[in-house]
Amino acid sequence: MSAATGTPRPARRRRRLDASLIVGIALIAVIIIGSVLLASVGRNFFSAGNIRDILTGMSVLGFVAIGQTLVILCASLDLSVPYVVSLSSLIAADLMAGNPANIPIAVLTVLAVAAAIGLANGLIVSKLKVNGFIATLGTGLIVKGYLDTNYQGTSGSVPWDFQLIGATGVGPVPVSTLLMLFVALLAALFLARTRTGHRIYAVGGDEQVARLSGIRTARPLIVAHVLCSISAALAGLLLASRLGVGSPTVGTQGGYDLLSIAAVVLGGTLLMGGRGSIWGTIGGVAIFAVVDNVMSVLQVNPFLKDVVRGVVIVAAVAVYTSRRVESRRPRFGPRGTIAAPGAPDAASDREEVRA
Repeated sequence: MSAATGTPRPARRRRRLDASLIVGIALIAVIIIGSVLLASVGRNFFSAGNIRDILTGMSVLGFVAIGQTLVILCASLDLSVPYVVSLSSLIAADLMAGNPANIPIAVLTVLAVAAAIGLANGLIVSKLKVNGFIATLGTGLIVKGYLDTNYQGTSGSVPWDFQLIGATGVGPVPVSTLLMLFVALLAALFLARTRTGHRIYAVGGDEQVARLSGIRTARPLIVAHVLCSISAALAGLLLASRLGVGSPTVGTQGGYDLLSIAAVVLGGTLLMGGRGSIWGTIGGVAIFAVVDNVMSVLQVNPFLKDVVRGVVIVAAVAVYTSRRVESRRPRFGPRGTIAAPGAPDAASDREEVRA
C-alpha cells in the first residue's frame, strides 16, 4: 500500500523524561558547573560551610514555594505571600516579647491569622470568581497598608530558645532545612494520599470537567490557599527566629512572591495547573540556592544575578514547552492523510495522560 492511501509510517518512539527527573539532572549540572567555577578561584564548593549556606538559603523560599505549588496546581496564584511573611514575623516577635513561655501562643496566633488570610483568598477566588492574581494582590495590598500604617521599623523580641531554630543544625544541615523538608514530605503525602489532594489536580487540570464529575471545585481551591498562607507564615516564623525581631519589609525584600512562582515553574509544575510535584519544586528551590551561592562567592554584580535567574527560568519553561508540543498527536499523517487509529503517537498521548 502506498503512502498516499494513508498507511502510517512507524513513528520513532522516544522515552519521555519525567519533569522531576529533568529538574534533578539540571540540579546536578548546576552543582558541577558551580563546583568548577568555585575551584577556579580557590574555593571548595563541597565544604561544610558552603553546603550549610546553600541549605540555609533554601529554607525560607522552600516553605513559601511548597504552598505556592498547591495553589498553582489549582491553576491559581498567591501574590500575598511576602506580606504574610512580614506580618507573621511581626506578630510572632511582638507576642513572644522575649519570653520563652509565650512561644506556643505566638506560633498558634501566627498560624491562625495566616489561615484567615488564606481563607479570604480562597473564598474570593472560588465564590466571587475573581482571578487569583487580582484577588491575592488585593489581599496583599490590604496587609501591606496595615503594616505601613502600624510599623515604621523592626518590632518585638524573639527569645533565644526560638532563635535556636534558625541558628542550629545537625552537622552541616540546618534545623530549618530539616523542618522545610518535613513540611515538603507532608505536602507530597497530602497530594498523593488524600482525596482533597487528588481533587486539587483535577480542579487545576480542568475545572469544568471536575465539576461535571461531581467534585465540589471550591473546596480544594480554598484548602490550597489556606495551606499556602500557612506555609508563608512558617517562613515568617523562621525569619523571625533568624533576625531576633519582626520586620515589616522582610517578605517584600526577599521577593518571595515572584521567586516562589519561578521556583515552582522551574520545578516542572504547569502554570496553568493540573500537573506538577512538590519534589520538583524543592529541586527548583535548590537550583536557585546553588546559583545564588555561586554568584555570591564569585561576587557577581547583583544586576547580573537577576539576569542569570531570568535566563534559567526562560530556559526551563522553553524545555517544558517543547516537551508538550512534541508529545501532541498530529491530526493528519504524512502527505495530508489522516493518522491511523492506534498509531504510536496515539499511544504517546495515552502515556502523557497517565503521567
